[in-house]
Amino acid sequence: MSRLQGKRALITGGTSGIGLETARRFLAEGARVIVTGINPDSIDHARTVLGADTPVLRVDSASVDAQAGLAQSVKDQYGQLDVLFLNAGIAVWQPIENWTEADFDRSFDVNVKGPYFLMQALLPVFANPASVVLNTSINAHVGAARSTVYAATKAALLSLAKTLSTELLPRGVRVNAVSPGPVDTPLYDKLGIPDAYRAEVNQQIVNSIPVGRFGTADEIARAVVYLASDESAWTLGAEIVIDGGRMLNG
Repeated sequence: MSRLQGKRALITGGTSGIGLETARRFLAEGARVIVTGINPDSIDHARTVLGADTPVLRVDSASVDAQAGLAQSVKDQYGQLDVLFLNAGIAVWQPIENWTEADFDRSFDVNVKGPYFLMQALLPVFANPASVVLNTSINAHVGAARSTVYAATKAALLSLAKTLSTELLPRGVRVNAVSPGPVDTPLYDKLGIPDAYRAEVNQQIVNSIPVGRFGTADEIARAVVYLASDESAWTLGAEIVIDGGRMLNG
């Protein structure tokens, strides 16, 4: 396949899960790719998987200064950028009484502020046309207990697909979103679920999905390829929900 032949792409949070699988698909479709991550072990793994020709950069997605530096690195490497997949994010689920201001700020910094200011920093770098894909979540729509802050960050990010599409259209930049349901990725390992209850929680999640299973990173990556490619040239400000029917259950 060559749907992304010659396109220059940046994937944040591209060292594991959905981001890493999307990077593999982008490469298979003919793109050149830069990925970012924060965990040293994941960075080493991504370098092994993606090969020496794919830069894997250590970037803190919460840092505005780091986003400016990343934009400069992209410009130095590519000159211009055709595709941006804003995938980096954290998922913290806990009751409202457990949240601290520092934890609240960290979630919004990583999931909203960092991506927003990376977009700003990349404005002079985007090609015309260019495609931006935001990785949001069905939790922007589903009122799940303990997801208050996480869901709020994803709702804010999802809103940007519409507002930035309107604002950036004169520059030739399309912005769209994918909203996954429960996907079997390392993100679920970071939710703080005790191992003793993990199987029980997993079964509860599966029971809420009409298709009867978790999604896979590959299933999300395929949708991102479509939105990144010229096949979706008439698609902007849109959201593709990929959730096995989870939202049908409210």
